Amino acid sequence: MDIAQLEAYRTALTGHCYRMLGSITDAEDAVQDTMIRAWKAGESFDGRASLKTWIYRIATNVCLDMLASRKQRIRPMEDGSAGSVDDPLMRRSSTDWIEPIADIQAISANEDPSTIAILRQSIRLAFITALQHLPPRQRAALLFTEVLGWSVNEVAEALDTTVPAINSALQRARSTLSAHRHADVHHLREADPSLLEKYVDAFQRYDIDSLTTLLHQDATLSMPPYTLWLQGPESIQNWLLGRGSVCRGSRLIPVEASGSPAFAQYHPDPEGEFSAWALIVLEIEDGKIRAWNSFMDTETHFPRLGLPLKLPA
Repeated sequence: MDIAQLEAYRTALTGHCYRMLGSITDAEDAVQDTMIRAWKAGESFDGRASLKTWIYRIATNVCLDMLASRKQRIRPMEDGSAGSVDDPLMRRSSTDWIEPIADIQAISANEDPSTIAILRQSIRLAFITALQHLPPRQRAALLFTEVLGWSVNEVAEALDTTVPAINSALQRARSTLSAHRHADVHHLREADPSLLEKYVDAFQRYDIDSLTTLLHQDATLSMPPYTLWLQGPESIQNWLLGRGSVCRGSRLIPVEASGSPAFAQYHPDPEGEFSAWALIVLEIEDGKIRAWNSFMDTETHFPRLGLPLKLPA
């Protein structure tokens, strides 16, 4: 088997493994393991199934093996109740949190526009979070049908089970997901560009009054790997004017991450340059910012976006 045939699936498999695992770090490991297993087993591929079905089956089994020995990834909003500006900043291991992903790592530019729209929705943080509440095999069955558009027969073959078993798994999975907001991959709503322009302008001027008007009444602010999260415009405003005022003077650079409006935040440093500070991913609802997610592990996330850790003054 030609290695190029396998590599052609790397981006799509990365997206699939990311949705299964909730982590781009784990997804990259899973895809590499998949490639090795597929290369070693190439001679056993008899063509009865398509190459696509065969390699997705390998990737899914790799993910199922990984999930059997790892705990569920979460977001700070699932770790406890909303905090206050006076609460201490406590960290949890990076392996505890759902991670963002660069769109380019999960979505091939060669896909048609309608497929790209579904794939972008399928890597949004709300959907990834909801998926983690499903048992792994239900998760796989749902992703095959709802995201990849496979038939139930194809899914049964890939997961080495029966059609009735897949139908039952899908019914339970859809019932679970119905309780989670924004977990429908077929209703993509793009953010109003003017809202994002106002956000960038207000943030870079550090006009907190203007910034607060852009927030949904139930807006949340989280900062993984820290457990602290805040809710409501007033609480977020107090944070930005208090301990969060370290963000004053930051620059924001638009990026494509998690299928959502996202920005690389650079913070002025003592050397007169700008240092990577956070990857911001926004979630929009009713024309307002519903969730402001600042991922602080820049040494992990910025290189994946092709971004430097320093900018000149």
